[in-house]
Amino acid sequence: MPYPENTPSIDELLNLSTGEIAQLPVELLAVLQREIAEAARQMRAVAARFNAALDVRYGSRAAEARRACGKDTGTVRIADGDFTVVADLPKRVDWNQEQLAAMVERIRAAGDDPAQYVDVTYKVPERKYAAWPEAIRAGFEPARTVRPGALKVEIKPEGADQ
Repeated sequence: MPYPENTPSIDELLNLSTGEIAQLPVELLAVLQREIAEAARQMRAVAARFNAALDVRYGSRAAEARRACGKDTGTVRIADGDFTVVADLPKRVDWNQEQLAAMVERIRAAGDDPAQYVDVTYKVPERKYAAWPEAIRAGFEPARTVRPGALKVEIKPEGADQ
């Protein structure tokens, strides 16, 4: 479906207020929503390719610089012409939950306070909560707070996949 010449582009949306955008015809909102989703998908692909290229160019030099500093992760600086390249390899730490739980029990059994060593959090998956019998749910209800998430709106033409 054709739109007038003055239809805003994605770039021009940045200059419109949210109120002005909200007043656009629903057909135009649907088209813009699809264009924005496609542009976001393309930008993620471009960013992934660009970051892979930076890794090809600087990854081994950064790893060598980290080894020279005696570290496996962290930030190093590499000179490249008139530029300083800051290469950061963040540390990602995962903890085995069963082993941590066993350690917490050992600490507690030894008469010490596990909170001095570890942060303990409890979560109840909503799917499990919904499957519980009412009597069990009632006991947990005071500890449960429900907050709404962010509104997600998808505009689809009439008769499109629901």
